[in-house]
Amino acid sequence: MRARTSRPVATPAHVDPPRTAAVRPPGGRDQDPLPGGPPAAGDTPRHVINATSVLVHPGLGRAVLSGSARHAVAVASGCTDLEYDLHNGQRGRRGRETVAALLAAVPTAAAAYVVNSNPAALVLAATVLAPGRELVISRRELYEIRDGFRLPELLTSTGARLCPVGTADGAVLEDYRQAVWSGTGCVLTLVPGRSATDVPADRPDVAALAGLHVPVIADISSGLLRPEPALPGEPDAETALRQGATLVTASGDKLLGGPQTGLLLGDRAVIEQVRRHPLARAMQADKLALAALRATVAHGGTPTLAAVRAAPDDLRARGESLVGALRAGGVAAELVESHVTVLSGASTRLHSFAVAVDQRLAGRLRAGDPAVVGDLRDGHLLLDLRSVPAGNDTDMVVAVLAAASRP
Repeated sequence: MRARTSRPVATPAHVDPPRTAAVRPPGGRDQDPLPGGPPAAGDTPRHVINATSVLVHPGLGRAVLSGSARHAVAVASGCTDLEYDLHNGQRGRRGRETVAALLAAVPTAAAAYVVNSNPAALVLAATVLAPGRELVISRRELYEIRDGFRLPELLTSTGARLCPVGTADGAVLEDYRQAVWSGTGCVLTLVPGRSATDVPADRPDVAALAGLHVPVIADISSGLLRPEPALPGEPDAETALRQGATLVTASGDKLLGGPQTGLLLGDRAVIEQVRRHPLARAMQADKLALAALRATVAHGGTPTLAAVRAAPDDLRARGESLVGALRAGGVAAELVESHVTVLSGASTRLHSFAVAVDQRLAGRLRAGDPAVVGDLRDGHLLLDLRSVPAGNDTDMVVAVLAAASRP
């Protein structure tokens, strides 16, 4: 580490809407029906069956909530103990039960905090750890994604000064070591999937970066809290913290299978600074998201992990049944082998099976209710079964038969 005290600035799924009928909370009586009546057609989001080759699809709302999470949302849609302690009748800390569930799931984390998105989590982390200081990051990780969102612009908006290291092909540990000095606020690393083929072999891991003796933010994004045997290549929060990360940031609506939220886990003192920062108020998660996240973490059993863990033989059997039902209805269909990407972009790919039908059905299926979205490939519309919950198989058959019957 260089002993300098000054340096020039570096350049830079478907969730049912809240019902108007009575909701019976656990152990409670029916609540009075809400005023207003049922929503009119067109006033709610369209129900879509994701049959694409992207399991957690950003354009289709990412993760499908579990039954327990949907129930929690229904209960939280009324008055709830969001910031009220029912034991002593005093004000309580917002989201305390959700934080407790996260800490139970990730024992290595000394503290946790929840905001409304993973970019919000990154903003708060950089604002607290690198205000007016340098944030060291690999040039390879200064990405731009859909709709012109650029990570460098997000990070510099916090007041941090970016210090890019390495090249567009990546950075090695020595690049980081040469960049760290007394003006460094933190190192940010976007932890890649361990199975990614385009990651340089000599890319430093979190443990190596933690050895530089500056705070390390490990953004795992995907949201796995613990190692998942079915996804041995995906990073997780528990492992990153064990390797020495100061903070881990992650999304709640990807592989965790919950609502859109941003998770911060790690050092207690840093998390407390995050919690007390004025920006945290503007980025707080709403009561529905906190309720759904708590249920997701506490109970598990998400449709996302069910899809990840589905055995290929079971997918084949479902596919054969679907093809038989479609052919019996006069629709040409065949079963083909396929692969799904767990997340969009570079991510783990899983073996799967898809039902191939005439590509001319694509537009009709998108116009149906529910809408069905698949992949167009080689003159066919592929409906991938790993992305479709088994409970939607009948709906998908009905939708395809109806689409085929329309001119």
